[in-house]
Amino acid sequence: MPVDVSGVTDLDGPVADYVAFLRAINLGATRKFDKAAIVAATEGAGFTGVATHINTGNVRLTTRLRSRERVRDVLEAAYLADRGFAVPVAVLTPEELRQAVVDGHALAATMPEGWDGRAYASLLRDEPTPEGVAALEACSTEDELAVVRGRVAHLMVRGYGTSRMTNVAVERQIGVSTNRALSVVEQVVTKWC
Repeated sequence: MPVDVSGVTDLDGPVADYVAFLRAINLGATRKFDKAAIVAATEGAGFTGVATHINTGNVRLTTRLRSRERVRDVLEAAYLADRGFAVPVAVLTPEELRQAVVDGHALAATMPEGWDGRAYASLLRDEPTPEGVAALEACSTEDELAVVRGRVAHLMVRGYGTSRMTNVAVERQIGVSTNRALSVVEQVVTKWC
């Protein structure tokens, strides 16, 4: 079902590329959103150049909308209309994603010698507050680290399933986000940025 964009007044900007990361799709039987349906709903909302990467909700798009928040709001409305359930979206620029990969690798390199953990990136729906950033980063331990850079909360953890440092911790301190392994963010950057 197309989203009504009549009345949208910020369509006069230059064409911009964004990558949208959808939260909590394809988890269980009730939140299915396959790649073809994501593309159709995104194009139906007026976006062009739409492509997806793997089945976790990584979407490249082009738009004349001038505001990241407007892109997010239009996508969330389109996905709700299409699926019948809310799909929170984090929208980042190619530049932000390239920096996230650089930052993620730099942070992993600071971990103690012999650290055999994994690097993750929680991509934030909204700009974090300084208080939220401080609270999340205070959760860091000797062998697990949380560092926020822009709209990305970097998590260096021993084992995601056994760590206290997960997307739940990010959302508790900062707000809605969606988590990807740093390797997936790197794949997205290689493919689209």
